[in-house]
Amino acid sequence: MSGLNIDPAWLWLIGGVVLLIAEVIAPGFSLIFIGAAAILTGLFALVTGFGVVLQLAAFAVLAFLAVKIGGRSFYASRYDYTSHPELNRPEQRLLGKVVTVSQPVDSHGGRVRLGDSEWSARGGPAAVGDRVRIVDIDGNCLKVEPEHALPPA
Repeated sequence: MSGLNIDPAWLWLIGGVVLLIAEVIAPGFSLIFIGAAAILTGLFALVTGFGVVLQLAAFAVLAFLAVKIGGRSFYASRYDYTSHPELNRPEQRLLGKVVTVSQPVDSHGGRVRLGDSEWSARGGPAAVGDRVRIVDIDGNCLKVEPEHALPPA
């Protein structure tokens, strides 16, 4: 059996398609950029008829550019960046929120309703149904003070 005489350009095209299929099967490895570079190299080789050495050089340059340019825009859009200073301290986002008292609150304890849950609270004093503002957090206990409302007109 003699060796197969296949044009390297077709091997680039086939390899690029295989890499694109691999990206579909196992997403997240960014094989799409290398596959696109291989397909472009194959098309370049078909059109120009350059030898294998120039094809390898073209692939190296195209792969680098594809990963550098395409990867930057791909990965920049994958993650949500925030300028929120309390990103890793979500409990600090509760400061200033107004909540409703569910059990009377005084300096010894009580409970407030925050969203669909109840939290321990201290401060006040506040009766059931009063609205209070969160001013500090001590572990799992919210420190609250009565919300100042405008007098009725």
